This record gives sequence, C-alpha cells and structure tokens, in this order.
Amino acid sequence: MDERDLAQRATQGDREAFGGLVKLHQAGVYNVALRMLGECREAEDAAQEAFLRAYRAIQTLDPQRPPGPWLKKITVNVCLDWLGRRGHLTYIDETAIPGRDPGPELQIIERELDRQVRTALLSLPPRYRAAIELRHFQELSYAEMAETLNLPLSDIKSDLFRARKLLAEILRKI
Repeated sequence: MDERDLAQRATQGDREAFGGLVKLHQAGVYNVALRMLGECREAEDAAQEAFLRAYRAIQTLDPQRPPGPWLKKITVNVCLDWLGRRGHLTYIDETAIPGRDPGPELQIIERELDRQVRTALLSLPPRYRAAIELRHFQELSYAEMAETLNLPLSDIKSDLFRARKLLAEILRKI
C-alpha cells in the first residue's frame, strides 16, 4: 500500500494505516526534532508528541497531498513550542545522529565543521532555526515554508535572510 492510500485510510479512522504513516516518517520526524532541539531525548519526546498531535488532527490531513510535509509542519510547531518554554540553548548530542560513526582521520575536519555548524544553528532564535531547517534540510520551497509556519511569504524570505546572516556571523566567531 502506498503512502497516499495509507493517508486516505488514516483520515477515515484506520489506526493501522496511521501506524504505517508513522513507520514511513518516524526517522524524518525525529531528525527534524533533533536538529531543532539538539538533544536526543527531547527529540524522541517531541517526535512522539508530533505523532500524537497528528493523530488527533488526522481529519485535517489532505489525503491527496503527501503526508510528509504535514507531519514535519506539526513537528516544527511542537519544537517551536518546546523551545519557547525552554528558553535556553543546548548543544547537539553527536551520538544521536544516525550514521555518524567515527571515520578515518581525513573525516575529522569535516566532522568538526559539521559540529560547529550544528552548534551555531542551535544558537539561532527558534524562528530562524525553523527557517533554516525547513529550507536547507527539508528542502521546502518558500511557499511551502510560508504554509508550514503560517507566515506571509515576505516574512519567510526575511527570516531566511536574517538567519543566514546571523549564522555566518556566529561561524566567523568560532
């Protein structure tokens, strides 16, 4: 059964179909949460919360559209809520990123640069962090970002510009 069939059945109350959507998207939802929150445990909890919210709001899912962006929108909103409540910075747990095994010596520099970029991303204000996440990691268009964050297109462009500028300033200081 393909993703759209699962979405159609899930909107009609089929719990197994919703479980299929969770299995298809659990890694992507977790990765969004990890990049937004920076801590493995919080990312796991946020992913669970996102799926709970999605289940409660399943009637709002348009089965004619892919459910991935809808689930990631919910995840970003959960993370923004958590960041607003938390009010402090955290640093990413490198062991929580799947596929990040220690590599040969030639990869040490790349890993250090990756760590610095992730740390810099986590120091951005949540709104800017969301803009970077959605554009560069989720590869959403500006229009999709505007829909996801419920913001005008002009705000999305402005936030992304400011986020990139601030990120560059932070990285220059490292």
